[in-house]
Amino acid sequence: MDWYSQPSSSGTADWNSQNYSDVKRKLITANHILHQQGVVDAYGHISVRCPGAPDRYLMCGYMAPGIVTSPDDLIEYWVKDSSPVSPNAKKGYSERFIHGEMFKRFPAVNCVVHSHAEAVLPYVTSGVPLLPVFHMAGFLGNDVPVFDIGTLYSPGDQQDLLVRDSRLGSALAAKFSADGAETPDHAVVLMRRHGYSTHGKDIETAVYRAIYTKVNAGVQTNAMLLRSALPSFGPATEAKFELEPLTDDMCRGCTVMNEGTQDKPWKLWAAEVEKSSLYINRG
Repeated sequence: MDWYSQPSSSGTADWNSQNYSDVKRKLITANHILHQQGVVDAYGHISVRCPGAPDRYLMCGYMAPGIVTSPDDLIEYWVKDSSPVSPNAKKGYSERFIHGEMFKRFPAVNCVVHSHAEAVLPYVTSGVPLLPVFHMAGFLGNDVPVFDIGTLYSPGDQQDLLVRDSRLGSALAAKFSADGAETPDHAVVLMRRHGYSTHGKDIETAVYRAIYTKVNAGVQTNAMLLRSALPSFGPATEAKFELEPLTDDMCRGCTVMNEGTQDKPWKLWAAEVEKSSLYINRG
């Protein structure tokens, strides 16, 4: 069997054994990568569970991900209620509950990403399902759930679509798995009229999924546009094959390959942001 058929995992075997300073530096790099790859702009965010302290998580304060520069820009929160660990903490993201509730529900999740990537927005506004259409996005599976926050509002609520409390964060986290399950069934959940959220056992996995969800969405949109334009070439021009997503078996096989090789793009993405004058990492 060749290496790509059964690659060794590229992730960290024991999250809690990692050096906290190294994780902070990698989190800063991840913020820069997500910005450089167009997954986040001034909005969107990434968090990590604190190694050795699973009841806490870490993310940057109220600032654009691309300009996070040092550990001083990061804030620790309690998983139990997403309140800051320090009473003197600076202003943070109102949507940190996306992250806190994911960490609370799923002990094996150590990184969470939330994005409004433009390529994905048609799939949270049109009702067209997002499907895995090429091998780098097998992790999507063939049933990407949709979270509709509009169904959870009560009269008098500020209906700004933000996940700004534990109740809404818990409802979003529940979309990742069946009731009571401690392991997510889904890698990505779309958020109607808003964006999407994803996760991973480590930073590399979550960043890979966030980026290739965006890439897959762009490929699917272009494929559907081409297919709809085909009749304009006349009846003599026919499609060579059907526009179909990966099969379930393909999704499973590609996910094994994706997770075993995601260290390769991470090294490239990290090198790209390190060479850019915009991104500064004093971690």
